[in-house]
Amino acid sequence: MELSCKVDYACIALLELAMRHKQGKPTSVSEIAISQSIPIRYLDQVMSMLRRAGIIKSQRGAKGGYHLALEPWQIKMIDVVVALEGDSPQEKTNPESITAEKATVIDIWEAAKVASFEILHRHTLEDMVRKCEEKKQSFDVMFYI
Repeated sequence: MELSCKVDYACIALLELAMRHKQGKPTSVSEIAISQSIPIRYLDQVMSMLRRAGIIKSQRGAKGGYHLALEPWQIKMIDVVVALEGDSPQEKTNPESITAEKATVIDIWEAAKVASFEILHRHTLEDMVRKCEEKKQSFDVMFYI
């Protein structure tokens, strides 16, 4: 299952928000865009989609921005994917044109999709924050070697 750039950017932005979550202050789109080298217009669209899905909340004003609508442990990665990509509807095939080969390929892709959805359902934003912190520590160690 290949995920879009939208999902990548959403996960990166959510990681930023999760790491700042305890501070209680909103984070602007421009702060995230600059720190992560993401095009601001594209990130703006992604953040709007996450807001409509109830994953993040926005705060207006001079010191406005976005913050998580839920605790990081409550946000499953599957919810992020569905918010941006939808439920990924089944491919419609004409039963008359299906061959044994095509049916076999469809079965394999469906199994792969189910497996990836199960993995995304198990992992939360909190899990991603933990992994990100581990990576940051290993990058620091590698920098000093």
